[in-house]
Order: sequence, then structure tokens, then C-alpha cells
Amino acid sequence: MEPFVRVVDRMSRAFGLIAGIMMLIGVALVIAEIVVRALFNSTLYITEEYTAYLMVAITFLGLAYTLKEKGHIRMVFLHKFVKGKARILLDLYAFVVGAAVFAVITATTWAFFWDSVVSGTQSMQLSKTYLAIPQSAMPLGSLLVTLQFAAEIVRSVTRLRSGQIEEEEAESQALGR
Repeated sequence: MEPFVRVVDRMSRAFGLIAGIMMLIGVALVIAEIVVRALFNSTLYITEEYTAYLMVAITFLGLAYTLKEKGHIRMVFLHKFVKGKARILLDLYAFVVGAAVFAVITATTWAFFWDSVVSGTQSMQLSKTYLAIPQSAMPLGSLLVTLQFAAEIVRSVTRLRSGQIEEEEAESQALGR
């Protein structure tokens, strides 16, 4: 199961990097729009639409990396009372629920994306963008976060089986990690 965890972690890292690059592209697009408006009293016409597409892609493609790095907002009040094996079991429960929720989100976003592919839906904006292209980030990111939840489940089960139950660092715990 260790190869599975390594592959999923690498994919999460890669898509986190892609999300970061998309963020830079969005910033560059907004700056270009500002420059064009200020210097040429014109517009690029696509800035609002494409930055919205990029924001959705950044969100979905960055979810798995954020989970891997324990960067999501976490409610850790129970972790103050639960230690050792019970804490791992609590985390395991949360990972299973998260995986189930994102499996449903993956199926739903896939249906949304596939409907756009089949119907050939285009944007109503001037660009007439084929909507399946920006929508593809939703099922892809949802699938990746589902796989990352599965990897976290494997990690937790491995820790339970090996008896490797260490206490987390105080600083890490304070940050919600």
C-alpha cells in the first residue's frame, strides 16, 4: 500500500503546483487587464470569465495538496482530550467520512462535466469557451482529493497496525496540523 500512498502524494503535490501556476496566470491576466484599461482605454473581454474559471480550477486542484499538508481548517478540540490510538481512530473516522463525501462530489461533478461534453455547451460570453474544458478541473480535483483521503486512511491504518503512535509536536498541533 506504500506505493499507492507515494503515488497519490506525488499527484497531489503536482496538482498543487499546477494550482499555484494557475494562480499566477490569473494574477497576470488581471494585471494585463489593468494595463490595457489604463493605457489603451480598452479591455481584454475575457478577464472576468477566465479568472473565474481559474479560481474554480485552483480550488479543486489544490484540495488534495492542502489535505496532504494538513492545511484545511480543522476542528481539533477533540484532539486535546483524545490521545494515542483513540486520536488515530478519530482521524480515521474523519478520513472515511471525507472520502465518502468526496466520492459523491466526484460523481456529481463528473455528471456535470460529462453533460457539457455531450451537449457541447459553450460559454454565453464573447469567448464562447467550450465549458467542458474549465469544468474538467472539478471532477479531476474531486477524484484526487478522494484518493488523498484514501491515502490518509492507509497511513492511519498502517500507524495503528505498526503501533507507531507518537504524539504530535506542540507547534504543529497549535497550527491545526
